Amino acid sequence: MEYTLKEIEFEGPLDLLLHLIKEANVDIFDINISEITEQYLNYINMMNELNLDVDSEYLVMAADLIEIKSRELLPHDEEEVEEDPKEELINRLVEYQKYKEVTSELRKLEEDRSELYSKLPSILDEYKDDNLKVSDDLTLDDIIKAFATLKEKQILEKPLNTVVTKKEYSVNKRSKEILGKLKKSKKLEFKDLFDTYTKEYVVVTFLSILDLARKGNILLNQDKNLGSIILKYKDV
Repeated sequence: MEYTLKEIEFEGPLDLLLHLIKEANVDIFDINISEITEQYLNYINMMNELNLDVDSEYLVMAADLIEIKSRELLPHDEEEVEEDPKEELINRLVEYQKYKEVTSELRKLEEDRSELYSKLPSILDEYKDDNLKVSDDLTLDDIIKAFATLKEKQILEKPLNTVVTKKEYSVNKRSKEILGKLKKSKKLEFKDLFDTYTKEYVVVTFLSILDLARKGNILLNQDKNLGSIILKYKDV
């Protein structure tokens, strides 16, 4: 069995041993201590010839390999029970291999995370408008839910054949229309403001209601949870 050694930087003696085993294309549990020890020592000698400093941990592993090799060559009593240094070495290699696999996965996750950017939560108090007049039991979420309900109704009531015509809408113009209706009837249900369900018309109406409430021209009330939203005219 031949091992091909390349000039590679290793993270330690176990890393070097795993490389030798991989190059030999053998299973960790089937390693030949004599051959792998020879290849390992060749690597240490090569480093010395290149005047490279050899870390002490590599020398300690070299001594361990030589000891294991010597024990295999010496006769021993099969009934004698003692720890097998080769088995201990194999267990260390298996654990280190698991560590390398996990490290590789963590490194990939780190690289993926480096491509993501995040920010701390922003303080939005400066955008808060205390002039928005709504009842205590009505929130902006309630208005948005009502808007979503209208969008669903728009989809359900959409005719199969539609002739599209272009019509311009503005918040200012729509606000005046809503105030005009409220002056006559004093109050209206939110859904009664929509006599058409085009995207532009619904959005402009929604923004107009919020603008009128912010300016204090109208009041928004909801009789019960998930109930109809009522717009009331407020005399200024």
